[in-house]
Amino acid sequence: MRVLVVTAVAAEADSVAAGLTGPVLDTRQLPGGYALSRQGTVDVLAAGVGPAAAAAATATALALDAYDLVVSAGIGGGFQPHAPIGALVVADAIVAADLGAETPDGYLPVDELGFGRSIHRPPAALSQQTADTLDAVYAPVLTVSTVTGTAARAAELRDRHPRAAAEAMEGFGVAEAAAAHSVPVLEIRAVSNTVGPRDRATWRIGQALDSLRYAFQLLNPLLEESP
Repeated sequence: MRVLVVTAVAAEADSVAAGLTGPVLDTRQLPGGYALSRQGTVDVLAAGVGPAAAAAATATALALDAYDLVVSAGIGGGFQPHAPIGALVVADAIVAADLGAETPDGYLPVDELGFGRSIHRPPAALSQQTADTLDAVYAPVLTVSTVTGTAARAAELRDRHPRAAAEAMEGFGVAEAAAAHSVPVLEIRAVSNTVGPRDRATWRIGQALDSLRYAFQLLNPLLEESP
């Protein structure tokens, strides 16, 4: 199975690559300067931060090569008590949590405005298998353009998405590009911090990167299966 794993930054890409067992076959820059490495049957792409950068880089890679699966992977914030620091989360829904409009009656997602979609649903069997393999939380992952930094914003997101386990900045962009190329998508997040008031002293980025590396160690057999 040919797999494209898309991360935001090089540190996440390095953790994914460290978990893979296949030999490094190629490292190169794609048009736009995106760094891609090929390791066995898996390509790892550092796309940049945010949904727009993620969509652009993923679409570039998909236009240049054929893949059976795209995986958005990296660290992210966890909603308590669903996803504690160090936990792994596999998305059963990839949700654009701030793509819409504020109204006097509250927030309206873009699909209710009639302008597109705000949710991508990964293949149920594959995403459930991935969650089981990783002993991960299996729940929605929110994509935001601005990371949550207050208790009020965290409460608002919890009210609108009570099952959400994590938030990050790239999943929906990756999913949009994958859908445009008719390729299935997964999202995997390792929790580095709690969604809520911004307190960098409590972040555990190293622990989350270790969890991400471990996730891809466990996923090697699944990623090497035939499509």
